Amino acid sequence: MKDLQLKNVLFILLGAAIYSFGFVHFNIQNELGEGGFAGITLILFFLFNWDPALMNLLLNIPLFFIGWKLLGKKVFLYTIIGTVAVSVFLKVFLVYEIQINLHEDLFLATLFAGVFVGVGLGIIFRYGGTTGGVDIIARLVQKYSGWSMGKTMFLFDACVIVLSRLTFLDNRTMMYTLVAVFVGARVIDFVQEGAYSGRGAMIISNSQEEIASRIAKEMDRGITILRGYGHFTKEEREVLYCVVAKNEIVRLKNIINSVDPHAFVSLMEVHDVMGEGFTLDEQKQPIG
Repeated sequence: MKDLQLKNVLFILLGAAIYSFGFVHFNIQNELGEGGFAGITLILFFLFNWDPALMNLLLNIPLFFIGWKLLGKKVFLYTIIGTVAVSVFLKVFLVYEIQINLHEDLFLATLFAGVFVGVGLGIIFRYGGTTGGVDIIARLVQKYSGWSMGKTMFLFDACVIVLSRLTFLDNRTMMYTLVAVFVGARVIDFVQEGAYSGRGAMIISNSQEEIASRIAKEMDRGITILRGYGHFTKEEREVLYCVVAKNEIVRLKNIINSVDPHAFVSLMEVHDVMGEGFTLDEQKQPIG
């Protein structure tokens, strides 16, 4: 257990609590489906009234024995913590359930279901854990068949949702379930990408030195000079690369345009930016 970090464990527990709260109070209360093993536990709950907390553990235990070598020791331990925590919190919220009456506004229930599940799983994934289930299956399939994890997880989720439609979902709730799954996937991506994001700029100009100097002086951003080669001109060119915050894009464009209106500029999304000016201050200390 010495390999585990307390911060990661605490955040995995927090993610499990958020996920479980949303699962009980929005999916179960409003009879919405879900993908993956969570969707299977819902099928068993609505058909046979089997405890989702217990089913989550029973479904995952065989996969732990199969997949522990694939995950590695640390991820395997975090996965056990995440899976057990989800089952514990599911049981707690099922016993001490809060009635949130959204039956008359199923779209709102759908959005909350996607957000809570997405935030919870996103936090768990961000801090090194998983909740077992399809993630382990997808890793196995990737290893032995070459299929990407994304394809396997999508196919598994699709099969579970179809099975849900054949058992307890009607057409209306199935469509709402698809919305919840989509929202959850987008929220997971957002949480994993992190709070710090920005834009990367590639700048090609005949006045690169002046542009670089003004960016450094006026915006206090670092610039990297890359060596490029023009295919058409057959000439070597210097390419400036810098990363700025989203709210600095207009300032960057104004500086470039004032120096060289004909400069070629390419902007790209940059996620999870780390380092001085974003997550570290000038003394290399964490910001916030």
